Order: sequence, then C-alpha cells, then structure tokens
Amino acid sequence: MNFAQPGWLALLLLIPLLGVAAIMTSRQRRRQWTVFMAPRLRASLLKRSSSLPLWLSLILLLGACAALVIALARPRADAGTQMEKTVGRNVMIALDISRSMRVADVKPDRLAQAKVIIYELLDAMPNERIGLIGFAGSAYQYAPLTIDHSAVREIVDQIDERWAPLGGSDLASAVHLATENLKQTGQKNNALIILSDGEKHDGSVSEMISEAESSGVYIVSIGVGTEDGGHVPNKLYPDGIMRDRFGKPVISRLQPDVLRKLAEETNGRFTVAGSGVDIPAMANSVVKDLDAFEMEGRERRVSIEFYQWLVLPAILFLIVAIVAGTRWKGVGATATAAIFFLLSPDAGASEASRAKEALRAKDYPAAREAYRGLAEKSRLNETRSRYRLGEATALYHTQDFRDARTAFSQALMSGDPQVDASGHLGLGNSLFQLGWIGLAGDPYPQAPNAVPDLNAFDKIVKEALAKLRESEEPEAGDAAGFGTIEMLVTNWTDAIRHYDSALSIASADRVARQNRELTLIYLKRLQELLKEEEQQTQQSMPQPQPGEGQPQEGEGEGEPKDGKGGKGGENGKGGPDGKEKDGDGGDKDKDKKGKKNEKDGDEKGDKGKNPNETPQERARRLLKENADLERGPLTRGRREFQNPEKDW
Repeated sequence: MNFAQPGWLALLLLIPLLGVAAIMTSRQRRRQWTVFMAPRLRASLLKRSSSLPLWLSLILLLGACAALVIALARPRADAGTQMEKTVGRNVMIALDISRSMRVADVKPDRLAQAKVIIYELLDAMPNERIGLIGFAGSAYQYAPLTIDHSAVREIVDQIDERWAPLGGSDLASAVHLATENLKQTGQKNNALIILSDGEKHDGSVSEMISEAESSGVYIVSIGVGTEDGGHVPNKLYPDGIMRDRFGKPVISRLQPDVLRKLAEETNGRFTVAGSGVDIPAMANSVVKDLDAFEMEGRERRVSIEFYQWLVLPAILFLIVAIVAGTRWKGVGATATAAIFFLLSPDAGASEASRAKEALRAKDYPAAREAYRGLAEKSRLNETRSRYRLGEATALYHTQDFRDARTAFSQALMSGDPQVDASGHLGLGNSLFQLGWIGLAGDPYPQAPNAVPDLNAFDKIVKEALAKLRESEEPEAGDAAGFGTIEMLVTNWTDAIRHYDSALSIASADRVARQNRELTLIYLKRLQELLKEEEQQTQQSMPQPQPGEGQPQEGEGEGEPKDGKGGKGGENGKGGPDGKEKDGDGGDKDKDKKGKKNEKDGDEKGDKGKNPNETPQERARRLLKENADLERGPLTRGRREFQNPEKDW
C-alpha cells in the first residue's frame, strides 16, 4: 500500500484542531447564556435539549473530512506490470535531405517546411506505427517502425542535409528500402509518405510503381517548393550560392511529375505543401482505408486505486451529519419546494434532441440548421463528425446535393466505422444525384414506379447527346460537350468508389450494394451509347473528294502531301483542303472540321491529347481509364484533378 500524492495527508493535522475549536465554541456560547440570565430564571426561560445529536454530527463531520483527505492522497496497491496494446497501421515517411531542400523559395526553407509537416502527421496519427527514411544519393532508415512518436520527433529535429553521405536524389532507393521494411511487417497493405522537391530523381518510375503495387504500398507524395524555385545554397562558394561547371548559379525548382505519378498509380494522393490542402487529413483518409492490426506498445506498471472506498463513506457521513445537526422547525416548506423542483419535468430539451426530433419529423431545414450549429460549436472531432452526418442527411433530403457532398466528406473524419460507412454511402448517393441532374436536369426519382429502366435511360442519354450536337459551335463545341459528359462520368465513378469503401466497412449493407450495381449498369450502358454515337458520327462525316487538298494559285510553293498544304502557311502546314491557316492568301471561310484538322497539324507538341476528340470519345476514354471499378474497394475520396503540364 502506498499513496500516489502523499502531500495531502498533511491536512489530517487540521482535523483535531477543528474538533477542539468546535468544543471551545460550544462552551463559550453556553457561558454567554449563563451570564445573561439570573440563576433563578434559567429553568423558566431556557429549554435545554439533548446535546447528543450535535456531538454525533461533529464526529461524523470530522470523520468525513478525514476520509476525503485520505482519498485525495490516492491510496493504491501494486498489481504488477502490463503490456500496452494498440490498434494501428504501418506508415513509413521518406524525407528528401538533398542539398536542394535548403532552397529558401518557401520560408524558412524546404527542409524546415517538410519537418513541420512531419510534426503535424505525428500528431494526427497517434496510434499508427511510424518510421523515418532519409534519402539523397542513397537511402538510410533513421527510425524503425515504432509507436514511440517522441523518438521519431527527436530524430526529425536533428536531421539535415549533412546526414546524407552522397549527393543527388535517389528516390528509387528510398522506395525500395521502404517497401522492403514494410514487407517484413507481414501486413498486406501499408503506407509510404514521401516529402521531396522532385528535383533530379534517379531510378525508373515504372519499376518504383511496380515494386510498390506488388508490396501493397500506398504512396502519399507531398511536393515541397515552388515552380519559380531558388538558388541552391553552398557555403563552400564565396557568395554562398552553388554554381555549375560554367560558373552559373544552380537553380532548383519544384518538379512534381514523378511524385504525382507515384501517388496516382498506387491509389495514393498527391499535393503540394502550402497549396491550402489539409495534409494530415489527406494522409489520414488514405491510411484509414488500410488494414489495422493489434500491436504491443510500452510496458507499464498497473496499480489498483482505493480512493473510491473512502469517498462513498465520506459522502454518507456528511449526509448523516447534516441531518443530525439540523433544527427541523420551519424547513417543511423548503423541503416541499426542493422535492417539487427535483421531480418537475425539464422545461426544454437539449439542442441535440431538438435536432434529432426535427430530422424524425422530416423538418429538414430546421434539422440542417440545428446540426450545423452543433457541429460548429463542438470541439471534439468525433462529436463534430456525427453532427456533420446529421446535417448532410438533412441537406440530402432537401435535394441540396452539393452541400450534402461537402458535409458527408467532413463526417469521414470520425473514428467510428459506422459513421464512416454512413458517410461513404451518403457521398456515393450525393455524387450519383449530381451526375443524374447534369444528365436529365432533375434528381433521380425515389418512387419505385418512377425509377427509369434502361430504355428510359437510353432515351435520356440520346436526348442529351442530341442537345449537345445542336449546341456545338466551331470554337467551343468540344468544351460544351465535355463539360456535361465528363462531370457525369467523374461523379458516377467517384460514387462507385465510395460505395466500395462503405462495403469494405459494412459488407452486409444492402443499400450500398444495390446502389453500386445500379450505378455500374448505367455507366456500362453509357459507354455502349457513346460508342454507337461515335459510329453514327463517323458515318455521317463527308468523305474527301478527288482533287481536294491541291494548292490554290498564289497560296504557296511545292506539292501537297497527305492532305497538308504547301509552304504558304505560318508553320508550313495547311488544312485538308490545301488552304493556308494563317497566310494572307488563305481561305478563312473553311468549315469546322477543317479547322480542327489544322489544329491537329499545329499542336505537335501537345502529348497525349487529341484536339479532334469529340465529347463522346473523351467520355469513352475516361470510362476505359476507370474500367477497374469492379476489382474491389478503392481509395476513398474524390480523384485528384489533372494538373496542367508544365515546362519545368
């Protein structure tokens, strides 16, 4: 037996002093009454009662005080040791420590900003097992996978570019070292978080992707730096700036292409530090989809507390002391009022109860406002996520699907699997509705007799494609068609992904399974209709007539070849009818199809993009790229938008 806080025991010295003070006070009051009255009148004026209840009250009060003091000292007994066990996942962090990470295009420099991101990740993932790899010309593991985040934080505090024995940036060796260490854990899927500026990475990107996919490693890549870049510092040079062999200052710029490809090909996520994205939340959205496992932590000593055995007697002693020492005259009315107050019903329900009742009563606007106010006031992430789920449900029923999508996404920050499953299901339904509204103009009908079959769906799609053909213009037709078709495919593709995530958490969810199958049927049918539309469009195109493509008089020199014009154009190329695109003598009144072929001739540097691609072809290509939706649950969340290609 020992005490956790023995200092409180010093208060026991005051208890005898309180008893002595009470006795002296009682005697002093009796002496005052004796002096005030004559001895012959005392029997007539003073009615003495038994002093036993007062002494009993005093003894019980002192006993209650002694018990409370001992309880504050927390008596306890040693029950041995116990190994802590937690449920978490494996997360390896790869930090670029090459010399280019000292560029100050972000303040104070890239390496310092990357360290701040690692600190935030450690705080956001307290139960995960985290390791640290540093890489430059070679990779080395500085911290093994551990739940002791304080040790990892201490290593991150000290690491810098001087720890790298070789210069350069060998990302392939970092990915290889991380996958080898993660495979040794025996887990099927793990996470790798890369923080780098993307500068001059060595190694094959396809080999890195193949190795990560075969090992079940999801890569979250974070680019650090700016596209403008800055000078690479080096104290060995007089002005402190590194120079190449020609004496020119070396400039390092953010090169995100390799990092983005690694993330997208391994079902991870990519972002740039400082772009406004909540990086810890983004990383958590990937890590939470991984398989969790139970792991042993620190060994701690187990103690049995006994303070509760003293608190209960102390409370009972106080109640009896109050009852014994109370003069009961005139307290009847007070007791009656107290009983009435305790038994009276609560005047009003809590805000959470009102919000729940409004949702049950289908008063969706009131429920939406009530849940939104509760979520904004809540400080706990778990409680806030539950309130966001209620707000999203109310928004969905009011057919405000865009705000419902946002609220369902915020509900995914919960650690409760049931809340996460409901959030994924709501996100899938909201995205499906947004896609249907973009196609048909109205929300998807909920009544069973109003649900459209495939024939009705064919009619809706054909009408939408007909409207797009009629609204096409020579300069903006492709953009108009692509805007509707691409958003439809994107929303329904993401809806299927969220249905998969909901089923991975709650495999028996019948609604999520049925909605997923329905969405997949519509997507497949949409692909068939787009293919038919493409065939009809090709058949309706006018065929080139003999003699077309010949140069006109004064239009240029030389013979035309393969439908291209002579040298009279700005780039030496013309349209399929031989007319110049930008020359003074060219025919500017060519048809829309001719203009598109001219753009095909001029845009030789645009890789992977066909300017002649129709909206239907573009949508079919997107469907083909997302044809792996039937292979199982994918990473939850929306797809990253395709950033434009840069020349850096």
